[in-house]
Amino acid sequence: MEALGRFPKIQSCRERTWGIEMRILSTFLIGISAGSIYSLMALALVLVWRSTRVVNFAQAGQAILSTYIGYIVISHTDNYWLALPIALIAGGFIGGVVDILLIRPVARRTNNEVAPIILTLGLLGLLRSLVGMTWGGDLRQYKAPVTNHGFTFGKTTIPFSPFNLLIVITALVVMVIFTVIFQKTKLGLALRAAAFSPEIARLSGVRVDLVRTIGWMFAGAAGAVAGVLITPQNGLTPNSLDLLLVLGFVGAVIGGLESMVGAVIGGLVLGIGLAFILEFVSTSLAFASAFMVLIVVLILKPAGIFGKAGPRDA
Repeated sequence: MEALGRFPKIQSCRERTWGIEMRILSTFLIGISAGSIYSLMALALVLVWRSTRVVNFAQAGQAILSTYIGYIVISHTDNYWLALPIALIAGGFIGGVVDILLIRPVARRTNNEVAPIILTLGLLGLLRSLVGMTWGGDLRQYKAPVTNHGFTFGKTTIPFSPFNLLIVITALVVMVIFTVIFQKTKLGLALRAAAFSPEIARLSGVRVDLVRTIGWMFAGAAGAVAGVLITPQNGLTPNSLDLLLVLGFVGAVIGGLESMVGAVIGGLVLGIGLAFILEFVSTSLAFASAFMVLIVVLILKPAGIFGKAGPRDA
């Protein structure tokens, strides 16, 4: 699991003289923080899927590249709040370039729906190699914009910190913006139409290629925010977001790849569940548990909790 990255660090409550209620509350809050980041990655995957019907395994590579760009900004300016929007813009730009230069040409040259997905796997390896050759494989770190020390209530300090709260708020704002755009605007309608019936969408006046590229840009921006938020806790290496991609995918499947709200809730549920396993059961079972949940959901409800049942899972 170390080769894929690390789970967000959780300050254990086991050695503290707390009651079980405080341990449960602290673990729940940490799970919400981690789940917010998983939800962002799940949202990025769902954005691409719903706008182009492609499972984007390169999302981690795109996110790591934009996160390194954010790291450069922080290294030169020591300003996290400048790095965050620059990384977001970079993530959107990278997503657009990937669609225009790679996904779109491949989709035009073949009717094989698997080809673009295989392409994203190759692109993931390429982006990781590019980042490694450019910045090396050493662990890099930058400070959080607010303290990472837990909130203190009287004589009690809980692991949930102002930075964890910032993660939750930032992720919530980004998720609400993208959800509203996709569900409530003409652009969102065009994105959905271009994915499900591109020819009919073209006849209706939708610029299909453009709106699909916008979908990739939105996804790239969401992934970049996830990378910038998780790095102060986990550090930055060329493969540090690979585990985040896996957990984001699990969260998206739990909620349903057709549902943006489901992706958000799936990521939160996964984050809370893994936090309780890490705290009360065993750290060695956390990764396996994520895959167990994935398998169970695919067996019992392949469309996800919020997905619409198809002929086989009705």
